[in-house]
Amino acid sequence: MNDATLHPAALAHRAIAHTVSPGLWTLAWRRLVQDRVAMVSLVIVALFIALMVASGLGLVARDWAREIGVNYAPPSFVGADESAATTPPSVTPQGAAGGASDAPTPGASFDSAVVDPIGDVIAELKGQKAGAPAAEPGSTFVDPLAEEMKEIEAQKAGAGKSVDPLADEMKQIQGGKGAPAAAQPAAEARRATLPFGADKWGRDVIAKTIKGSETSIFVGLAAALVATIIGTVLGAFAGYHGGWVDDTLNWFYSVFSSIPYLLLILAVAAVLQHKGTLTIVLILGLTGWTGVFRLIRAEYLKHKGREYVQAADAIGASNARRMFRHIFPNVSHVVLVQLSILVVAFIKSEVILSFLGFGVPVDVVSWGSMLNEAQNELLLGKWWQLVAAGGTMALLVTAFSLFTDALRDALDPKLKGTRGH
Repeated sequence: MNDATLHPAALAHRAIAHTVSPGLWTLAWRRLVQDRVAMVSLVIVALFIALMVASGLGLVARDWAREIGVNYAPPSFVGADESAATTPPSVTPQGAAGGASDAPTPGASFDSAVVDPIGDVIAELKGQKAGAPAAEPGSTFVDPLAEEMKEIEAQKAGAGKSVDPLADEMKQIQGGKGAPAAAQPAAEARRATLPFGADKWGRDVIAKTIKGSETSIFVGLAAALVATIIGTVLGAFAGYHGGWVDDTLNWFYSVFSSIPYLLLILAVAAVLQHKGTLTIVLILGLTGWTGVFRLIRAEYLKHKGREYVQAADAIGASNARRMFRHIFPNVSHVVLVQLSILVVAFIKSEVILSFLGFGVPVDVVSWGSMLNEAQNELLLGKWWQLVAAGGTMALLVTAFSLFTDALRDALDPKLKGTRGH
């Protein structure tokens, strides 16, 4: 029995087998999940981004600038530095060894081998004053304010106050000096070791590294987003319109790409002479769009003559709609891969700028500024800040690079039918 002899109702209830072809992003995600290295890298990158957000909201590393350890406190697994635990003479309490007990008594005489160059002049002046008629018996010199001081002392004695005109003020000063003595135990409470050491000010290196990741990762993400948007828009206009638009934009591309990249960003940073996170984002974003422009221009040159674009033109779609509604979804995988590549490049560029002194200001910490401080500390044998900043940056950059390679392979249309179906 064939289909022609069947009743129409039976044909209506007959199941018709049909399949829906998965889209590009579905296939890409299936390929990405199968790659274990890519998933581990994705988890590491996601943790770093979550740490950046938590640090920006003040949930972690809020008190990174608090001095909780001694200067150059070593890591806990290394042990306390006994030489650094000695109390410096400048903070020795009074009465302790080497403190006020060793100070000379006021008015005491002692022999000195130092020759006073104006001793003769002073002796002559004293002799002249001793010969003055107003000199008191047994006095070696005349006090020009003796009469006035006697009147002041008499007035204060009658008022029941101290004879010394500065006695009350000195008592207040001495009372103020007694306050640091009460706060001295808090200063002595600084820890001799920290989990991963302290910097020269006694700040925790771990909290400082977390706060530095906020600046470095934010600069990398924001600058990569700016550069990707500029390169995508300019590349789309150049590849789609062609003609004088393509020639003009290609001229700008040639000018920017002819200058070495690192030299270009250093020159722009030196001209601006303004340190700040926003300045670094603009410097990197306005100079790093050339690679995205070249690839997007080539993709638009390839897609603008295809049938689906001609069909959109036939139904009256505008140029802007054809550029960003029809062609852009088919080249979005290139944009996403370039975005992830630029994030890695700009994180390293920020570190280089801050290391050379063109990056963040002194009141902002980043991995680059930490490496700048660590170069001097390394000469003293203090290696923990260098390892913390360099190791954290190496971990993020490696994870981001591996994820970018896996993402590029997953989004490659040539692999659409080989895996993930």
